[in-house]
Amino acid sequence: MRDKILVIGSSGQLGTELVQKLRDVYGIENVIASDTKVTEQAKEGPFEVIDVLDVNGLLAIVKRHNIKQIYLLAALLSATAEKMPKIGWELNMNGLFNVLDLAKEKIIEKIYWPSSIAVFGSNTPKENTPQYTIMEPSTVYGISKLAGERWCEYYFNKFGVDVRSLRYPGLIGWKSVPGGGTTDYAVHIFHDAIHKGNYECFLSENTKLPMMFMSDSINATIGIMQADVNKIKIRSSYNLAGFSFSPKEISQEIIKHIPNFKITYKPDSRQEIADSWPKSIDDNFATLHWGWKPEYNLELMTNEMIKNIKK
Repeated sequence: MRDKILVIGSSGQLGTELVQKLRDVYGIENVIASDTKVTEQAKEGPFEVIDVLDVNGLLAIVKRHNIKQIYLLAALLSATAEKMPKIGWELNMNGLFNVLDLAKEKIIEKIYWPSSIAVFGSNTPKENTPQYTIMEPSTVYGISKLAGERWCEYYFNKFGVDVRSLRYPGLIGWKSVPGGGTTDYAVHIFHDAIHKGNYECFLSENTKLPMMFMSDSINATIGIMQADVNKIKIRSSYNLAGFSFSPKEISQEIIKHIPNFKITYKPDSRQEIADSWPKSIDDNFATLHWGWKPEYNLELMTNEMIKNIKK
């Protein structure tokens, strides 16, 4: 009998595609999507309205469906959390505690919780940022993710909680709208290129950031959850990398498909956030421990984005 899986915060950029893939792998009836309000996903399979901060409501749904695995995606992202710091902290931290406690009490068996390159800061080495390095985040999102990593490791060491995590770079996909992150320009740029022929970028032209095509991130997420428990050596969060590029480089790739495309630059408050993040990531531990390997580069990702958004 297959484990029942609950995806909390399932209608965001990552959750939309993760739920589809999980249902392909485990069966529609075994994957329960959930968010704070009813979304389109309710038409496609089991769906529950959940506020992860409501402990009793969460417990009731976990027991009703006999949930064994939780993917906790509900979070306030970087740019949004800066506008509402206390709400961002409460959601990102207390939501995690509520799920960790379910595993501590042996009500569920396994947790996936995403971290981010936002855990790094301006003093972190920018190129090939190592797994173990200086981590001094300057954003509410980054601070909450770094604290979450430490709590995940603590719950594993103290209570044996099987929690697994990846530090995502910027995620690029075409199936949903971006959710308020600093790297979201790399999704917006494709929509504007196709529909308007131009894009005003909120980062400067040479701001290089680590990115990943969505299907690679989905494969990594399911891959780490399916890996043998003895292969997961890092219980804070694994570095994860795809490829790095700047707004100038991605615009040059788009021009190959849309020759008249024009990009202009008007950096805003998100520039400061981006400047504190790495330019490239060393993810050798993920490769070594559980076999992670990306499939996409900038050229392949651009082809997929333009082809699918045009459809």
